[in-house]
Amino acid sequence: MTSVVAVDLGKTGCRAVLWRGAGSSPSVSSVAGAPGLAAPDGVAAARAAVRAAVEPLLREQGGGARPEAVLVGAAGAASAPAASHSLAGALLEDLPVDEAAVTSDAVTAHAGALGGRAGVVLAIGTGSVAVGIGADGTFARVDGWGPLLGDDGSGARIGTAGLRAALRAHDGRGPATALLDAAARLFGDPERLPATVGRDGNPARTAASFAPEVARAADAGDAVASAIVREAAADLAETALAAAGRIASDGGPLPLAVTGGLTGLGPVLTAPLTAALTGSGLPVRLTASLGDPLDGARLLAVDRSTPHARLVVRVRRTAVPPPPLTPATPPARA
Repeated sequence: MTSVVAVDLGKTGCRAVLWRGAGSSPSVSSVAGAPGLAAPDGVAAARAAVRAAVEPLLREQGGGARPEAVLVGAAGAASAPAASHSLAGALLEDLPVDEAAVTSDAVTAHAGALGGRAGVVLAIGTGSVAVGIGADGTFARVDGWGPLLGDDGSGARIGTAGLRAALRAHDGRGPATALLDAAARLFGDPERLPATVGRDGNPARTAASFAPEVARAADAGDAVASAIVREAAADLAETALAAAGRIASDGGPLPLAVTGGLTGLGPVLTAPLTAALTGSGLPVRLTASLGDPLDGARLLAVDRSTPHARLVVRVRRTAVPPPPLTPATPPARA
């Protein structure tokens, strides 16, 4: 397979890349995302977003050889297999490809990070989730339950704990901490903090913006902030190791990669996390991430021998000629 389209379809953005084959530079397009396949209008919204991202790449290619396949890693696909099949069929109607495939964006992220190998990927940002895929194709998803019920150790959890500690210090209910001054600098009057955090309708994201302040305070020796970051590292290690314990290895240690924006907090978080993972006694081997979800989508489009293969819904075209491209109404640019 020399030319494929890979798509990373999240809830806030949709990115597409056209690979024309070895030695060529990929073309990239991005638009606003969809609400996730599990949403009531998930398939229709995903179909529109993918078309809006992919069709400019195909028009840019002009008279070149059309891609053989499109593979989409979509948010919500893991819990909506029927919607995944519907989306694959719809894209086969819309796009001039011989095969359309859909899988979870967690699966494409895993494949990209570990180069298609079995193992565990711990993704940490505003939320947190670990995905394990075994050598036999077993699949385990641990946490990722959102800020109310889970996402332990995430940026939202670290930020929320830091803000709670700041308010406890403000009230005199908790120990003094540099987090109180940090919260006032970032958000203003502590008396108005609850309203400020909820103002944009996404309190988890707003709380997560305070996580770097917690990390800086911890790095400077603040005891309260240090305890918060250490607890987050322990929670993240527990999540990753739980995923490792639920999948089968090929006989050797399972590769384990940590990805996501929260790694940018630096050694104050990553050092205790690494220590907890390597000191667990479980057969895991920390490894650097090899690529991103688009790399994973391209890999799964061309390689059916990876452990991820059974997690991908594929629909192939019959002898009917591919449809011509018709303009789609694109959503707003991301």
